[in-house]
Amino acid sequence: MKVNIILFNALTQLDLTGPFEVLARVPGVQVELVGKSLEPVRSDRGLTLVPTTTIANAPPCDLLVVPGGPGTDDAILDAEWVGFTRRQAKSAKYIFGICTGSLLLGAAGLLRGRRSTCHWQ
Repeated sequence: MKVNIILFNALTQLDLTGPFEVLARVPGVQVELVGKSLEPVRSDRGLTLVPTTTIANAPPCDLLVVPGGPGTDDAILDAEWVGFTRRQAKSAKYIFGICTGSLLLGAAGLLRGRRSTCHWQ
């Protein structure tokens, strides 16, 4: 199973590392941390995270994970992140939006006509 986890500035670290720790322990699961570039990204509390691939090079995935955090406010207005999320969703069997990550799913049009739970914002 291939998993892509989106990595944008000011994400909440737990929204990324919680799913990463669980998924990376499953035999046969390959997890990629997808950034706009390979430059390190800082979480909302200053933890430095390093992407393993980029938007341009990310493979199609079976599971797309979209973390939340204050950086979601910028990500939902970023055409690269919205477009990437929409493209990845075409091949993904499963899509997880964690906390405010669901707002990026909404910005990509992936929640239209669907029932979902989301952050209170």
